[in-house]
Amino acid sequence: MPTIEVVGLGAGGLDLMPRGVYRRLRAADRLFLRTAEHPAAAELRAEGITFVAFDSLYRQHDTFEAVYEAICHRLLDEARRGDVLYAVPGHPMVAERTVQLLLERGPAAGVRVVIGGGQSFLDPLFARLGIDPIEGLAVLDGTALRREHLAPHLHLVITQVYDAFVAADVKLTLMEVYPDDYPVTVVTAVGVPQREKVEQKPLYLLDRLATDNLTLVYVPPTDDPRVINRRFDRLREVVAILRGPEGCPWDREQTHRSIRKNVIEEAYEVAQAIDDGDPDALCEELGDLLLQVMLHAQMAEEEGIFTVDDVIGGLVDKLIRRHPHVFGDRSAESAEEALANWEAMKQREAAAKGKGDAPSLLDSVPRALPALLKAWKIQKKAASVGFDWTALDDVFAKVEEEVREVREAAAQGQERAADEVGDLLFAVVNLARFLHVDPEEALARTCAKFARRFRHIEARLRAEGRTFADVTLAEMDRWWNEAKENGQ
Repeated sequence: MPTIEVVGLGAGGLDLMPRGVYRRLRAADRLFLRTAEHPAAAELRAEGITFVAFDSLYRQHDTFEAVYEAICHRLLDEARRGDVLYAVPGHPMVAERTVQLLLERGPAAGVRVVIGGGQSFLDPLFARLGIDPIEGLAVLDGTALRREHLAPHLHLVITQVYDAFVAADVKLTLMEVYPDDYPVTVVTAVGVPQREKVEQKPLYLLDRLATDNLTLVYVPPTDDPRVINRRFDRLREVVAILRGPEGCPWDREQTHRSIRKNVIEEAYEVAQAIDDGDPDALCEELGDLLLQVMLHAQMAEEEGIFTVDDVIGGLVDKLIRRHPHVFGDRSAESAEEALANWEAMKQREAAAKGKGDAPSLLDSVPRALPALLKAWKIQKKAASVGFDWTALDDVFAKVEEEVREVREAAAQGQERAADEVGDLLFAVVNLARFLHVDPEEALARTCAKFARRFRHIEARLRAEGRTFADVTLAEMDRWWNEAKENGQ
């Protein structure tokens, strides 16, 4: 079987290279380097060692991943014509994507990939910056850095910060977690005499510093509240402390039942912030609603039932299952098609759980919903199987019929009147549905409009130094119409 042996050029020149690696380089018949932009490359050439470097591929492709794919493909082709020695910067198993690709694809191509030695850039880096990796370390690729990679409690070493464009991407990603002025260290050619450069700068200056193919960024761990207080794991820790033996007496006493109403109240606060168009209030109210989720999850964890991880995992699984047009092989060209996919998946899940033959289609409508919203959802469920009015005129006629029945019931006692008023409200919700109007939103808008006009009446009273006891209904009507004419 043809073989590709991979060795590391180390962090610097030949003086820092392990002797065994140096011997392999000198003895190689077919030597390839990922890049000649390395301190050891010029020294190898000066000693008469010939090699082929892949630097031209960096200019031929738009992304690093494409470059690495091309290098892997070329090496596998070369190996079929004879054994290959492939040399990479540092150590073959540290921040070397091409090596990972070779290990993945070599067996299928009939090529054996053998990993040799080499000195990692991490060794001199630890010494230069005084890092003990046992405290926790993550080595990340600057060309593919994402927010979820960042763990503020770890030493972060971000490699392959080749140029200002990569540095800018790294800076923006780090700024999603760290403050703009957070100190970071930019290290170039660590361990290479006369070339090593170490600079500590605030994060916002990261992309203004000179970088090359030997540049990396070090981000130290932190307990800065500006960083850790924005992390989900910190929220989980704080809620657990509040519920713990040394926590808050009130929080410790709560149960699922005792704070049940809080979930509803906080949801309405969120809705109010949305209606007000207040982003700051919305941010705060979403936090309050999230607290309710965390408290219930913490209680369940204490009872050994489930954890917040189970909540998140179940939600992610459900979102993926119910969006086959995004994560699967279905398509949805409109919101209606997407909703149909969602509903179809819900029905299949119910059948799989043994709920496919439920006593009623309406069982999926939550019993605790506010009555107006519950009426709307019940009607939609019934309409989905054809139990619905066929024409808008029929709905208007039904509303008029219910108004007459309310008039008749008004003289027959409160209980009878309550039944008929309920029927009227239900018919009005039906009318709203036919007109594609959200009844909850429509009523909320009317309540807000009434409140604005009523406050205008109060303002007029205060301006005249009077109270409600001093004015007539006719005067209040006049001020009401005044507010109405002013667009309130």
